[in-house]
Amino acid sequence: MDQQLGTQAGYDPVSPPDWTAVADKLSRKQKKGKSLLREYLETILIALLAAVLLRLFVVSAYHVTSGSMEDTLLAGDYIFVSKLAYEYSPPKIGDVIVFSNPYDPGKDYIKRIVAVGGQTVEVVDKVLVVDGQISPIPESSKNIDSRIIPAELSPRDNFGPLVVPDGQYFVMGDNRDDSQDSRFWGCLDKSNIKGKAL
Repeated sequence: MDQQLGTQAGYDPVSPPDWTAVADKLSRKQKKGKSLLREYLETILIALLAAVLLRLFVVSAYHVTSGSMEDTLLAGDYIFVSKLAYEYSPPKIGDVIVFSNPYDPGKDYIKRIVAVGGQTVEVVDKVLVVDGQISPIPESSKNIDSRIIPAELSPRDNFGPLVVPDGQYFVMGDNRDDSQDSRFWGCLDKSNIKGKAL
């Protein structure tokens, strides 16, 4: 009787389960799980590749390690630098740039462009003069008059005049009293510029 009821209900208690159907069902679930895992891995790989390409060719992060740009940038700040900023237009006066030091290529510096090729630069009693005109000081500039080198031996307070060669740039830190810049090691070639601070 039980067998008869089971058969009427569409259930056959005597016949064994169809193992191939069960295996197919499990295989489909595994494939679905693999494709989901593969999808995650592909997404992560694409994101990593995009990040590496951005870092190499478009934008980089830099850590400010000195006070030479105070109060515009403080020691300990992080900045992003556009590597494409000067692909289609030249650097301009006022741009804050990251560059490799011409005399120590392993060190990156952050300074402001104060003069470009063809301009005459001089510093007279700590005042920047470009082409005979007093150059405006950025509002965030800072002058801390701490001396290590006697004034008569340092180009910090009095420098030039110097005509900036074509294709080169004269850079200074906003903290003019505490900055190793073009007053000490000369003009900067465009090939040393890594990018513009954003």
